[in-house]
Amino acid sequence: MNILIFLGSCRTSSPPRPKRLGERVSLACSHLLNRAFPGNTVEIIDPLDYDTGGVFKPEFAYSRKQVPQQLATLAEKIKHADAYVMVSPEYNHSMSPALAHLLNHFGSSLFSFKPSAIVTYSAGQWGGARAAVSMRTFLSELGCLPVSAMIHLPCAQDVFSEDGHTINAEEQTHWDEYLHRTLAQMIWWAEASQQQRNKVDPLMVSKAFTHSPSQRNAPK
Repeated sequence: MNILIFLGSCRTSSPPRPKRLGERVSLACSHLLNRAFPGNTVEIIDPLDYDTGGVFKPEFAYSRKQVPQQLATLAEKIKHADAYVMVSPEYNHSMSPALAHLLNHFGSSLFSFKPSAIVTYSAGQWGGARAAVSMRTFLSELGCLPVSAMIHLPCAQDVFSEDGHTINAEEQTHWDEYLHRTLAQMIWWAEASQQQRNKVDPLMVSKAFTHSPSQRNAPK
């Protein structure tokens, strides 16, 4: 299966310190997925690698021949992925604006009928848990339903090194088990949804809205 980890931060400078704490968390998730579930393809999607342009315009709002190459490339990756790990800090009790901005460039039909996992973090004591509340709604609307278990990482800079490994080797088993519970749920649902998609095209059962928001309206 193909698994995408979306890194929800585009900060490159300090403060805050340490910078790009989300990169450590994303790498930690990637390491565990590769160890615990070998044979899958795991890729971190870093918003710094994608130029979304100065004026917001979703990938699906372009004509097919005019979609910027970076958006087209990421759209294909999203389309062919089987699960998504969403890594976010907390901004004003909500998810990262960098993550929301990137995801909003793509239609829900690319994400639909696949699971996601919510991973939040902070440099302080709350672990970004309040951001997860809004993320559940956001990801459900996007179509990649989040699994019930979530990961919240307080003081993440004291848990993971810059390369995404557990700083205190004695605590590695504890953190592996904590991350594993959520990611294992995601993998279980990803395998199930992949098998069902191979049997029945979900967009033939529940068609995507591609023309107008009014397609959502109840009949008059």
